[in-house]
Amino acid sequence: MASLATTAITTSLFSSLLRKPNLSLHRTLPRITCSSSLQFNISFAPAKPKKNLSHLQQSQDDEDDVEFGGGSQQLFIPWIVRGDDGNLKLQMHPPERLIHTLADAKTQKSAKKKKDEKKESGGVKAAKLSKAARRFYNENFRDPPERLSKVLAAAGVASRRNSEELIFQGRVTVNGSVCNTPQTRVDPARDIIYVNGRRLPKKLPPKVYLALNKPKGYICSSGEKQLRSVTSLFDDYLKSWDKRNPGLPRPRLFTVGRLDVATTGLIIVTNDGDFAQAVSHPSSNLQKEYIATIDGAVNKRHLTAISDGTVIEGTHCSPDVVELLPPQPDISRPRIRIVVHEGRNHEVRELVKNAGLKLHALKRVRIGGFRLPSDLGFGMHVVLKQTDLKLMGWKS
Repeated sequence: MASLATTAITTSLFSSLLRKPNLSLHRTLPRITCSSSLQFNISFAPAKPKKNLSHLQQSQDDEDDVEFGGGSQQLFIPWIVRGDDGNLKLQMHPPERLIHTLADAKTQKSAKKKKDEKKESGGVKAAKLSKAARRFYNENFRDPPERLSKVLAAAGVASRRNSEELIFQGRVTVNGSVCNTPQTRVDPARDIIYVNGRRLPKKLPPKVYLALNKPKGYICSSGEKQLRSVTSLFDDYLKSWDKRNPGLPRPRLFTVGRLDVATTGLIIVTNDGDFAQAVSHPSSNLQKEYIATIDGAVNKRHLTAISDGTVIEGTHCSPDVVELLPPQPDISRPRIRIVVHEGRNHEVRELVKNAGLKLHALKRVRIGGFRLPSDLGFGMHVVLKQTDLKLMGWKS
């Protein structure tokens, strides 16, 4: 009897619990609402119909009753999303949060993609080229062979004229054979060249272009031992060459043109023979500006005589510009600005002398479009840039 009573009480309690709406023994999913005509006939159909685009503009409240077309029209796959009320529902376009996430993902590059781009841009060591690729480069892009005398001069052995003398004397060998022809075409990177028993380096020194404010008492050649050469002003520059250019041979510097021992001012120092020939040759018609300081008074008659020119080495030379500069408080002597373009030997001095004037000092301040910096002291130099070389008419 006790067991029967216990079973009855348990059954009664279980039935009362099931009748309560707030308690349940299992969790049910919310109801998904959709139209009764909804069809999930998913297929790859033709282009999107224009009349279905109107459904995309419906409000959020009307998306539960959207109808999907059938037949030949393209079918849209519905999105099952959870609304603001917590219930699941169907809609034709993806959620806004997903669209924003995809947009951000497209604009941000992954770490792997960045690494691949770095490899393509040369961030890692480039692969070794094949022999065929190197041969194609050497045949089409490598600098062509040059004359032996020019290569020796560029390597700093001697001037081009002295290099020719070394070749004529049989002191130069190319690939094990004595070469007596300065016009022989050679390539230092391929050919084995010896001068006086010393091998020429494979790498030639780079082109150097320097502008010097030449002081008085220096000559532009090394022929006279009793006078100091302009190139001696670059001893410190050449001593520090190995630190600034490791692995490259030192250049052999020389002046572009010449200035008299007593003449000061702008002079170009380089190791580029082609550049020196182009700038210093009279056929270049490159203007050179001088400031002549005169002892004594200067009048209009003197200026007219300078403008008329004079005969130098059988050729009549006349300046481009002759101008008497205004007096300066700290300069007592008159100064004349003279611009010439031929650049013949002692041309400005001869012009002043022919006018009956006594020259006290002469200074060159401009070559072509490049002017000597006003703050550059005597014996100091600056490295010329490509823009400076273009001002002197040089196109390398």
